[in-house]
Amino acid sequence: MPGDLKKQFIEFMLAADVLKFGEFKTKSGRLSPYFINTGNYKTGSQIAGLGKYYAALIHETCGGKFDAIFGPAYKGIPLAAAAAATLALDYDTDKPYFFNRKEAKDHGEGGSLIGYKPVDGDRIVIVEDVITAGTAVREIMPVLKACANVDVRHMFISVNRCEIGQNSEKTAVMEIKDEFGIDVHSIVTVKDIYEYLKQDGKYSAFLHSMEKYMDEYCVF
Repeated sequence: MPGDLKKQFIEFMLAADVLKFGEFKTKSGRLSPYFINTGNYKTGSQIAGLGKYYAALIHETCGGKFDAIFGPAYKGIPLAAAAAATLALDYDTDKPYFFNRKEAKDHGEGGSLIGYKPVDGDRIVIVEDVITAGTAVREIMPVLKACANVDVRHMFISVNRCEIGQNSEKTAVMEIKDEFGIDVHSIVTVKDIYEYLKQDGKYSAFLHSMEKYMDEYCVF
């Protein structure tokens, strides 16, 4: 993504109170100086704007060379819908999307997936909010592989935290590539956020804690 779009996206997250600074405990148990909560997107204009950023990244990366978009429950669901809508409207790329239930339904149509029903050979792209330790991806892949012999090569997230995963020498994103062959693409990285803070004086109080955290947990 061009630098100006990255800056716009960081300001977009700040305006929506999605990107916060302070001290937060992540799912991995680390105390982070920043936190990204995409659950704070709650207006029509916000989800429309988010769809534009994701769609631009998907289009730049894949063009129309994929068959469906998967959004993992729960936060990935509106992201997949917004991205699919924008791809259809702005890029003339009308692709189906689908998502999973947390628990399989045992009545009606049943099953754990809602929306598009994948078939063998489908090229699926995943749309998610962030990756910290890669736990969610390891839960998602068995769900996708259970529905059909799908081909998953790309995943799109809003922020790459660039944090170590199970291996202290690799980020969770690197591990996902090694384990599943999936390339993870982000709108921005933690380094982009850090560079933004350096340029904006009102965030100077958080620079030291960001530097310390990145030194301890991030791999670039």
